[in-house]
Amino acid sequence: MTQNKGKALIIGAGIAGLSSAYYLLEKGWSVEILEQNDLSNNCSYGNAGMIVPSHFTPLAAPGVVAQGIRWMFDSKSPFYVKPSLNAKLISWGLKFLKHSNQKHVDYSAAAIRDLNLASSRLYNEIAKQDDFDFELNQNGILMLYKTEKVAEEEIELAHKATGMGLPVDILDKKEIQQLEPNVQLDVIGGVNYKCDGHMNPMKLMKQMISYLKNKGVIFHTHHQVTGFEFSGSMIKAVIANDRKFTADRFVMTGGSFLPELAQKAGIKIQLMPGKGYSFMHTPDNPVNTLNHAALLLEARVAVTPMNGQVRFGGTMELASHHDTINMKRVEGIIRSVPQYLPDFQIEKPKESEIWFGYRPCAPDGLPYLGQSSQLKNLIIAGGGGMMGLSLGPIFGKTVSELANDQKPTVDIKIFNPERFS
Repeated sequence: MTQNKGKALIIGAGIAGLSSAYYLLEKGWSVEILEQNDLSNNCSYGNAGMIVPSHFTPLAAPGVVAQGIRWMFDSKSPFYVKPSLNAKLISWGLKFLKHSNQKHVDYSAAAIRDLNLASSRLYNEIAKQDDFDFELNQNGILMLYKTEKVAEEEIELAHKATGMGLPVDILDKKEIQQLEPNVQLDVIGGVNYKCDGHMNPMKLMKQMISYLKNKGVIFHTHHQVTGFEFSGSMIKAVIANDRKFTADRFVMTGGSFLPELAQKAGIKIQLMPGKGYSFMHTPDNPVNTLNHAALLLEARVAVTPMNGQVRFGGTMELASHHDTINMKRVEGIIRSVPQYLPDFQIEKPKESEIWFGYRPCAPDGLPYLGQSSQLKNLIIAGGGGMMGLSLGPIFGKTVSELANDQKPTVDIKIFNPERFS
């Protein structure tokens, strides 16, 4: 391993920050990480654990706005925007409207696909190492539907995916049931995106932190960044807990708090936190095991087998950060599951058993990934939205390549972090 490349300071210990540390270490950098919470409280822990090259359509897409408006009037719906005169939400919403068109989808699809495919390959490499065993399973994700309308939309999307070189099977009710012989499926069919996979995100994060600590990475938890010091067009130091942290390269991740963090450095990044909920369920009958992760399409609920249990997750609640749990939104998840999986009759979990986190959603549905043009020693990696965990390794690999003045493995031009500045 090459040594003494310099010191990198990473802000944020989510999957993007940890992956950045992982690949910077490989290139011989010394690494420190600042995290405003402890190491058990970010969006990378409680999500659905899905690897999703299938998600090549950005959140800003045709039909999303109309559907979202209909859902807003149902307190248990999968999508909710809290009405507000918040200037940030209004600005975000106007840009979202501007990008919700087919031209933007066509412009973005290949770049999103390539980023996810590259990240999926990196997950395969990480999983081969002795230090890691996070239940990686690259056997596909099932898109399950109950209505002819959604079937038509999903099959059309599957044909587009095939045209983009992704391996996809369109399956009728009998064929989809054959893939899941241990559970009853109440659906009319589904699509198997064989390019997708799933994992146990809790195991991944814990193993990554342990690996990095063993390799000498220093973590500073409960350190909230309050400011920056500059020297010309370079960051000189980051200020957190009345301490100054210097480095040669700075990496800004920060998850859904990225806009506030960037603003302290004089950079404008637009994100809204998309609050989601998840909880674990132990099947009443251990025979009812799932072979694949799945998305229950009409309900927008994610289903992921993990270590003998099942994680159910969903909802997208666009609003400012708040720590309250909206049980009506959780009830929406609970109510929808047996409509697709009759074997799973779920009791409402206690609030203490419900996880929530914030997906960092850009108004055009694209990540922020690249070198800052304003600050020459700053790299930004975030805004993965519903693909955050899926994109973690390629975020980290790209950060390392940029820090070492190498051409990134994947073309990242459209992910310019300052595109809304």
